Amino acid sequence: MTDFTIVLGTRIWSTWSMRPWLALRRTGASFEEVVIELRRPDTRENVLAVSPSGFVPLLIDRRSDTPIKVWDSLAIAEYLAESFPEAGLWPSDPAARAVARSVSAEMHSGFRPMRMAMPMDLFAHLPGQGIDSEDVAADIRRIDQIFCDCRTAYGQSGPYLFGHFTIADAMFAPVVSRFRTYEPALTGIAARYVETMLADDGFIAWEEAARRAL
Repeated sequence: MTDFTIVLGTRIWSTWSMRPWLALRRTGASFEEVVIELRRPDTRENVLAVSPSGFVPLLIDRRSDTPIKVWDSLAIAEYLAESFPEAGLWPSDPAARAVARSVSAEMHSGFRPMRMAMPMDLFAHLPGQGIDSEDVAADIRRIDQIFCDCRTAYGQSGPYLFGHFTIADAMFAPVVSRFRTYEPALTGIAARYVETMLADDGFIAWEEAARRAL
C-alpha cells in the first residue's frame, strides 16, 4: 500500500484537484489516485462516500495506524509542506514565504469573476471568450501583477514565482491553463511565466493523465 491516496475530480475540469496533486508530486512520496467523474448524476453520492466535506480533492495519509484525512486544496498543500519540509513547498526566506502564502490565499478565495467566465477546460481553445467584462479584466490584471511582482522580487534564482517550484505555483497552475485556453493579453514577464508552467514536468504529467482518461 502506498503512503498516500489522493481523491481527485475529472482532470480536465477540476482546478482544485490539480493544485494539491502538483504539490504532492513534488514531495516524491508514493501515492495512488482515485478519480471521481464530475458532472454526472452520481457524482455527489460518490464524493460523499469518501470525503467529509462532500468535495474533492481529499488526501488520505496512511503512514500511521490511523489514516489522516485532509480536505481543501490549500489545507492539503499546507499539510504536505509540514510533512515534507525538504521539498521546499514554501520559500525558506520569511519575507518570500509571507508573500507566497498571501498570493496563494488570494488565489484560493478570490478571482470569482474570472473563475465563472473562464472555467478550466484543459484542452479547449477559446481565445477571447469570457474576458470582455471589466470584473474579469480586473482579475486578469491583478494576476498579471502577481506574476510580475513575485518573479521580479523573489524569482531570480529560477523560473518559478519564487525561483523554485512552490505551493504558489501549484495554486496558480489552473490559471495558467485558463490563460492558454482564453488567451488574454499579458505583460512579458507574466507571459514567460505562463510558458514556464506549461513546460513544467508536473503540469505535463497532469495533462497526459487527463488525455488518457478521455
